[in-house]
Amino acid sequence: MTNPARSPAQGASKSAMRDIVVEDVLPHAVERVWKALTTAELIGQWLMPNDFEPVVGKRFTFKTRPIGDWDGVVHCEVLEVVPPSRLVYSWKGGSESNDSASNYGSKLDSVVTWTLQPDGGGTRLRMVHTGFRSPQNDFAYDAMSPGWSRIVGRLGEIAATQ
Repeated sequence: MTNPARSPAQGASKSAMRDIVVEDVLPHAVERVWKALTTAELIGQWLMPNDFEPVVGKRFTFKTRPIGDWDGVVHCEVLEVVPPSRLVYSWKGGSESNDSASNYGSKLDSVVTWTLQPDGGGTRLRMVHTGFRSPQNDFAYDAMSPGWSRIVGRLGEIAATQ
């Protein structure tokens, strides 16, 4: 008789994790970029309406267009603040009932990390959005990958005005 126990490979999760990484050098001082990255009103200009405060443990939301059963609210919590060089927050949104074949608006439990470093007269900005499960979050990953690149460009435009 064969052993009915599962092998380690059978017990492993079938979800692979993927990350979005965007890097750019903005021609603005670190302090200007940090202000654009951590001021709720300015974040609303380059990302989404929000109630962000740069305080560890602060829960806040981003609001976007609803999709299916998802209300369009991204629930976040500030995990780390190291002015003016590092900001980390959780990013949770979507709906379990949207986990269909299309993965449109599927549940996403992820983390966004911003790192700023002086670079000449400007700022080297690195954004890493981790936690995209494949295949469940493939739609979000594919949509957000080019989206984050555009958003970093808008962040640079807002930083220029500070």
